Amino acid sequence: MAYLPNNDDLFDSIIMADERFHIEAYQEGFEEGIRQGTIEGKNHGRLHGAKLSAEVSFYYGFAVAWKCLLQTSSDIKARKRLKAVESLVGVIQNYPYEDPQYEKLQEDMETVRGKFRQVCSLLNVSTDFKAYVNGSTEMSF
Repeated sequence: MAYLPNNDDLFDSIIMADERFHIEAYQEGFEEGIRQGTIEGKNHGRLHGAKLSAEVSFYYGFAVAWKCLLQTSSDIKARKRLKAVESLVGVIQNYPYEDPQYEKLQEDMETVRGKFRQVCSLLNVSTDFKAYVNGSTEMSF
C-alpha cells in the first residue's frame, strides 16, 4: 500500500514521504507483532499445558496407587473408598488429551480436582497438590 508518486509533480513525492514511511512502518510493525505474538502464545500454551499435564498425571498416579492398596482390603469402608478412587480413575481416563481446543477443559479439570478432594477426604490425606510435587529436599528413610 505504498504511495506511488505522480510523475507530474516532483515535490509531491517529497511531501508525501512522511505518510508513505508511516504506512510502511505500520505494516512492518504489524507483521512483526503477529510473529512475536504467535511465538509468545505457543510458549505460554506449552508452559501451561505442561503444568496441567503434571497435575493430571499426579492425580492419576495417586489414584492408581491407592486403588492397588485398597483392593486387598476387605473392610466395608475400604470398598467405599475404592469406589471413589475408581471414579477418579474413570474421570481421568475419559479426559480428552488429544484435543488442544477442547471447550470444556476448565470444567472437566474442576471435576477432576473435585473428585481428588473427595478421595483425599475419604482417605484422610492432604489435598495440597503442590506439597506432593515439591516434596521435601531430604530423604524420609
